[in-house]
Amino acid sequence: MGKLFGTDGVRGEANIELTSELAYQLGRYGAHVLTKAYAHKATIVVGKDTRISGYMLESALVAGIMSSGCDAVVVGVTPTPAIPHLIKHFGADAGIMISASHNPVEFNGIKFFNRDGFKLTDAIEDEIEAFIFEDKDICPVPNGTQVGRKSHHFEANRIYTEFLKTTITYSLKGLKVAMDCANGASFEVSPALLRELGAEVTVINNHPDGLNINLDCGSTHPDKVATLVKSIGADIGLSFDGDADRLIAVDELGQIIDGDKMLAICGTYLKSVNQLADETIVTTVMSNMGLDIAMKNNGIKVAKTKVGDRYVLEEMLEKGYTIGGEQSGHIIFLNHNTTGDGLLSALQLMNVMKATGKTLSELGSIMEIFPQVLKNARVSNAKKHDYLSNPKIRLEIEKLEAEMDGQGRVLIRPSGTEPLVRVMLEGKDQNQLNQFANTLVELIVQEMGE
Repeated sequence: MGKLFGTDGVRGEANIELTSELAYQLGRYGAHVLTKAYAHKATIVVGKDTRISGYMLESALVAGIMSSGCDAVVVGVTPTPAIPHLIKHFGADAGIMISASHNPVEFNGIKFFNRDGFKLTDAIEDEIEAFIFEDKDICPVPNGTQVGRKSHHFEANRIYTEFLKTTITYSLKGLKVAMDCANGASFEVSPALLRELGAEVTVINNHPDGLNINLDCGSTHPDKVATLVKSIGADIGLSFDGDADRLIAVDELGQIIDGDKMLAICGTYLKSVNQLADETIVTTVMSNMGLDIAMKNNGIKVAKTKVGDRYVLEEMLEKGYTIGGEQSGHIIFLNHNTTGDGLLSALQLMNVMKATGKTLSELGSIMEIFPQVLKNARVSNAKKHDYLSNPKIRLEIEKLEAEMDGQGRVLIRPSGTEPLVRVMLEGKDQNQLNQFANTLVELIVQEMGE
């Protein structure tokens, strides 16, 4: 697999790239690296989403954790953002989530959280990789009473949802909600929580069978929940991804409220109640130009990072900011959780609706969306980082930006989890953007393909 850790843990095709053997190694050496400094016998929380390979990988991962001398607390199917909270609740020393987020069922992933609920630094990931690539081993190897135990905790989702209830001020009574759970990790907790808070909830894609996670549903297919919103006259639509760390919302008119608009809505509200640290939101270079304009008009600064919620979080921690996220729907409310949390984002969005008495379409009108075209160029994993050094690709980007004459931009970047180069163009003319994107994708595939 080359370098194991990408922008969000270790991912690959389950049983082909992400094998049981690799899961065992990640459990063994990851647990060791994360807990070696502790004098006590460490505990690690383990959760998973609904995909079929999760059971296989969980067994191997937990075996690795126990072989390192750590205890494993297995919480079953739960959203990724529940793990950081459960680490703190149980007084655990680390947490691991088995999920490939929004990716298809054939993929899976393993992501780590430290005892403070944060994803790992590059240095820690490199240390774990060194055990695997350099054929190191734990020294001394735990034996006898030093070997770890496994326990199951069946109330983990209840613990998580009770925490989420404390993050909003208003009841959701009177709100009619359409929801798409992507046949994923939040299929039980999301509708149950909103109903307990008073909302009327209609749910689709909440019958996981191990094979249908993210299948034509969830946050990558918000048209499904938009159709439901219009058919039942809902006030808001909520579309989660497979592990529920991201949310794409839909207003009562069926219009998309993506991560950029959620940042604009929630950031502006937080400023109005004096809860926006340094009057700044954090987002990535992929954010829409319309967000910058809307925030400037409302006296809010925008800090930009590389693509990836880990980089957003790093900026927030370094500068003390409280809200940040990505256009894709990963929103971090650092006063409440340490990672992107789709269900938390949904609650915050509905809390603003209740506090202001405005419809979601009214709130969303704060920001004009500039047309964007996003396309993927399938390339070899070995070459996907070489685009900047390719003179033909660099020259084509310069040519396209010159033709847009300051009214647009081109951004390309390698996927952190797949053999793809992601191409984004933004500007005034949708037809021109489509034409330019197709030209650039063809060139990238030609230059960097298999």
